[in-house]
Amino acid sequence: MVTTIWTLSVILLGLSFVSILFIVLKRKEPNKDFSAVSLRIKTWWGMFVVFCMATLFNPAVSLLSLMILCFFGLKEYFSMMKTRKADRRLFLWSYLAIPIQFYWIYIGWYGMFIVFIPVYVFLFLPLPRLIGKGTSGFLRSVSSTQWGLMLMVFGLSHLAYYQFATPEYGANLVLFLVVLTQINDVVHYLISIYLGKRKVVPSANPSITWEGFVGAAFITTIISYFIYSYLTPLDLTFGILSGVLISLSGFFGSLTISVLKRDLLIGDNEKLNTLKKSYLTRVDSLTYTSPVFFHVIRYFFDFM
Repeated sequence: MVTTIWTLSVILLGLSFVSILFIVLKRKEPNKDFSAVSLRIKTWWGMFVVFCMATLFNPAVSLLSLMILCFFGLKEYFSMMKTRKADRRLFLWSYLAIPIQFYWIYIGWYGMFIVFIPVYVFLFLPLPRLIGKGTSGFLRSVSSTQWGLMLMVFGLSHLAYYQFATPEYGANLVLFLVVLTQINDVVHYLISIYLGKRKVVPSANPSITWEGFVGAAFITTIISYFIYSYLTPLDLTFGILSGVLISLSGFFGSLTISVLKRDLLIGDNEKLNTLKKSYLTRVDSLTYTSPVFFHVIRYFFDFM
């Protein structure tokens, strides 16, 4: 707990410094567009509050805060979909799956936690769409909804399971994962904006470049090397590999969701521009890094 508090204190000081610096720059150059930077700073503060609750307090408080994060993440995802009246019941069933998924975490039933959404929800989710609603748009509606549940609920819910899988190390592992994921995102963004030349998928996200990927992977791995011994019980090999793993999975998470958003919002440029500025889309990398890191650690270490 002491290490967690120190780490959060350092993050708080860092965020405060960046926020003050941003305010000063904004006053010096009032005509310059700082909207992208402003959004990221607000996002960092919001995530800092959420993950303070997820690491400092009782696991039940952590569970509740992350369940709310999943709810709003799924809600935002659904706002991207082209929906019809027949989809409302489908969405309702999807929202009801969130507290059930987190209940499996609360009682520590790992087997049901790991299969509930990928298997049982997948099998039964089409029912409310089928009954009396016909077949028009069925495949796109159900498959898009299942994608949302897998990413925003199944993927992110792993964050809550760390503290139940290993009460001794869980909070610090979550903090370690979130810090590295956010550092990877920020470094990737900055390098891509200022040094990036080769875009990975320019039609979906011009901010994702190969230069950003390489630079972010290198810096994330270096930082992982320096902080793993303070926040995790991992050995040196896995301390270094964790940085590589989180960077790689975070890259695929951002890339996949960027393409997914573009596909869902084809022909709706107004909504696309609005969602580029949305708050919760900043957790896209965590939808991949959370389950990947969780299962790798669980496979190789007994404490999980």
